[in-house]
Amino acid sequence: MDVNKILSCVDHTLLSQGATFDEIKALCDDAIKYNTATVCIPPSFVKAAKEYVRDELRICTVVGFPNGYNTTQTKCFETSDAVKNGADEIDMVINIGYVKEKQFSKILDEINSVKKSCEGKTLKVIIETCLLTDDEKIELCKVVSNSNADFIKTSTGFSSGGATKHDIELFSKYVYGGLKIKAAGGISSLQDAEDFINLGASRLGTSKVLKIIKDKGEANEHCENTSY
Repeated sequence: MDVNKILSCVDHTLLSQGATFDEIKALCDDAIKYNTATVCIPPSFVKAAKEYVRDELRICTVVGFPNGYNTTQTKCFETSDAVKNGADEIDMVINIGYVKEKQFSKILDEINSVKKSCEGKTLKVIIETCLLTDDEKIELCKVVSNSNADFIKTSTGFSSGGATKHDIELFSKYVYGGLKIKAAGGISSLQDAEDFINLGASRLGTSKVLKIIKDKGEANEHCENTSY
């Protein structure tokens, strides 16, 4: 698979607790140079990052991250604040406790409340697959497909595991209504990236793929940026 195709699916990610704005700027510079889909960064850096990149790059940030047990009102406030600061995409974490209690209507209501706060921006819903049974994952494929969200996403990368090929195969089988798929967490090779895309993911949350491509010198560094 052409590396530029892979890069066009990448949400180039830096969410570590100790991230600095110098590191965020470097992340943005690489994302612009290599034409990634977005950068995914902590909410505290969204405003400065948007001012730094202007219209050259989409900014993604996280809500209810990483545990998902914030109140719906808090998630909505986080979302509104992020959008006001310039976020183009929001990755929210659902309440896993609600899943274990089978309170799927609450999850659906929360997703739709957050989507409303997105004011038309893209919403990805993180279900933290490593904490779920296959039956729970299937039920959440239905819930997120029936919501107003744009993507279902596997993982935060901060729990006990990340994306697996099994999860993406399962998502591809059970999502519907145009819902897209994001694989995130543990994508550490070009083969991983290609496999996830071939299985149905249209976005990849990763901090490693672009670095691998840079080190290999395989990407077309001079291609024009995609306009949004």
